[in-house]
Amino acid sequence: MKPGSEVVLRLDAITKRFGKLVANDAISLSLRKGEVVALLGENGAGKTTLMNILFGQYTADSGSVEVFGQTLPPGNSRAALDAGVGMVHQHFTLADNLTVLENITLGVQSLFGWRVNKAETSLKIRRLSDDFRLKVDPDARVGSLSVGERQRVEILKALYRDVKILILDEPTAVLTPQEADDLFATLRIAIANGLSIIFISHKLHEVMAISDRVVVLRHGRRVAEVDVADTDKTALSGLMMGVEAKAPDIAVARPGKTLLSLQNISTPNIKNVPGLCDVSLDLKAGQIIGLAGVSGNGQAALADVVGGMRMPSQGVLVLGGEPLAQWSPRKAVQSGIARIPEDRHKTGTIADFDLTENTILEGYNSTPFSRAGWMNWSKARRFATDIIDKYDVRCPGPDTRIRLLSGGNMQKLILGRVLEADPQIVLANQPVRGLDIGAVNYVHSQLLAARDRGAAVLLISEDLDEIMGLSDVIHVIAGGRLSPGFARGSMTPAQLGIWMAGQGFDSADLDGEVAHAS
Repeated sequence: MKPGSEVVLRLDAITKRFGKLVANDAISLSLRKGEVVALLGENGAGKTTLMNILFGQYTADSGSVEVFGQTLPPGNSRAALDAGVGMVHQHFTLADNLTVLENITLGVQSLFGWRVNKAETSLKIRRLSDDFRLKVDPDARVGSLSVGERQRVEILKALYRDVKILILDEPTAVLTPQEADDLFATLRIAIANGLSIIFISHKLHEVMAISDRVVVLRHGRRVAEVDVADTDKTALSGLMMGVEAKAPDIAVARPGKTLLSLQNISTPNIKNVPGLCDVSLDLKAGQIIGLAGVSGNGQAALADVVGGMRMPSQGVLVLGGEPLAQWSPRKAVQSGIARIPEDRHKTGTIADFDLTENTILEGYNSTPFSRAGWMNWSKARRFATDIIDKYDVRCPGPDTRIRLLSGGNMQKLILGRVLEADPQIVLANQPVRGLDIGAVNYVHSQLLAARDRGAAVLLISEDLDEIMGLSDVIHVIAGGRLSPGFARGSMTPAQLGIWMAGQGFDSADLDGEVAHAS
């Protein structure tokens, strides 16, 4: 703790149960003015549940929340907001049909006098956007924004309310390293002015960079509290997991035949989001192709083409040596293409379906789950149970609504659904976003195992460390254009950063500057 600073928040013996699952077990913590406390734990450890209780979105079974010396009424978000508590949620809470400005001011500004205040409101949002380096257009419709842009809106929504205590739940999960550094630089200014922060992240280097203290949860219980000055990433990882985290060994790839070829593919721009511009790419058996780039530079369009969500406006798709005249999600699934989607909530799962229903979303009309139009629910439930056990999905059981799972456990269920289908091609779009280090290592080991079984893996990630550590060949996408392929170890982060900024595409002598993959 910062000695002498005012205690602005106390959580006292918070307990919360969901049926038989104890999400929080008598957890206590405190926060002082101008302090950053990191809340660490594996996926499903109870971090987000605890913060939702603090913010009034859940009601604790027992325990109390005290802000600036006043006990908050349980389950009352308005009381938390009025007390100066703001929260940037791990899962977006935005209305797609409203503008950025309308989302940010929703519930804050009276509808009366709207015309008078709109210019002033827009000016404040733009000022916050500039100050915190979170560029976004106040007049843009949220439904048209990329995932990264939506995260910026969530952060701005909290900052707009002039909060005194800010809960950041995985705030950098969809930001580039440069954007995260910019955010932290500005947060430090706010912290120096008295802002207090509870910071949830699985990125231990961020925890070490921004936090004063760390509180560690495991299986819903508080197991440790340490000062950042007295610890390191290895020790924190061990506290989180109870064992040392080990990254998977990576054998040399043995690429085989081309399974899917994109030849001179172009797609139209969608508003301000670029499509693809004359992209050629071969996905080969036994190889991981990594796609690096800043969010919103054509990754979504490329993923949609590979996953059958859209046909290119120009160019040819060649699957198994045969040009495709038609392409659809159904045909992609039937052709052995499985996808881990970028947005696990919007396109990866159905919130009110249970885990069994979600595990068979892409295979419900095939054996062994269906015959002559009749579902075999007992086999479907066994399949879901096997995935829960094999992929360590922490939940009460296969009949649990998937919206009740943490983001990381939801992601592990999707991973199991994808890999247990033994696909020929794996489209892994941000596969470890929001996962703890143990789950990250597990996902990476499974993608490597799929590669070694002969699958082609397209890894799309904004985490450059992940791309460089896992990929056999790296491409960079910027403005819808695709770089040459760079062999593992042939490029530094700085060199890839030049391409991510779009500057490498203007080089007249590509072969003289970089090492290409064969």
